[in-house]
Amino acid sequence: MQKFTAPQKTDTLKSNTTTCDIVMFFRLILLTVLLHSLFPATVSAVATEKNNGFNRIISLYPAHTENLAALGASEKLIGISPSDTYPPEILSKQRFSHHDNAEKFIAAQPDLVLIRPMVARAAPQLIEQLEGAGITVISVQPRSIEEMLDYWLYLGRLSGREHAAVEMVAEFNGELEADRKKIQTIAMEDRPLVYFESIHSKMKTFSPTSIAIFVLEQAGGRNIATDAKSRKGSNIAAYGKERILSHAEDIDIFLAQQGRMNRVTREIIEQEPGFQAIRAIREGSVFLVDEQLVSRPTRRILEGIRIVHDILYPAGK
Repeated sequence: MQKFTAPQKTDTLKSNTTTCDIVMFFRLILLTVLLHSLFPATVSAVATEKNNGFNRIISLYPAHTENLAALGASEKLIGISPSDTYPPEILSKQRFSHHDNAEKFIAAQPDLVLIRPMVARAAPQLIEQLEGAGITVISVQPRSIEEMLDYWLYLGRLSGREHAAVEMVAEFNGELEADRKKIQTIAMEDRPLVYFESIHSKMKTFSPTSIAIFVLEQAGGRNIATDAKSRKGSNIAAYGKERILSHAEDIDIFLAQQGRMNRVTREIIEQEPGFQAIRAIREGSVFLVDEQLVSRPTRRILEGIRIVHDILYPAGK
């Protein structure tokens, strides 16, 4: 199984579009060299020989699916995961799970199966069987905004949509810079302190370097759980009720992602034993945001930034 490690953090968030394009051009060159050094010659040769990347891709992670579709590679997707719900045009494709047997995958004749580390840990035997059948299996999941941009370029390389990937990164940076102007005049000390919940049942928040916290900060919020630490490089970080309550009077807004990972409601949060000590909860400042818009490494996090901004700075207040 091949793994991709993104290049170290570099300055990709440029305000000048021309500069950004130049940076992305050289970044793509660097990424191409890196891919050749990371992968066996047979893997790189397949994509290069075809001159259009892999052509029969099964994606077992909704972010892979969504990003490939955004890059214009929907026709190369022959299978998606059971949890895929976006975009609508790919939902009729055959569903695959890491719980399925290898024969189902092999019968579909993919040349690439894209997974993420969670699947790699959960289904090592499946991966071994697929690779034994000559199918390339690649595990990748970005953990920060910088890794996300490299990840998009990487998917462009794998799908033969390199130019589209460069354009997607440049457009993202341009829109991000426009959104930043909404908060640039707000002093840091005037921005609301936010506790951002990732998994209510386990009292978990997000790693300070995660994509979700990036969304919060770009929307104009301040993360109160800056001391949270993730395990195994995850975006999720254990925090615990005791530490949450230690900030009780300082939390201006209690924000929670909502979705498959965190099946929570406002009532569940408000009725959690001890949570009435939290000022945000007493004052009714509890808000939910779709986890796909804040945790998933796709360009829809721009939508998440705008939604969170409107929560933090409601019109007329």
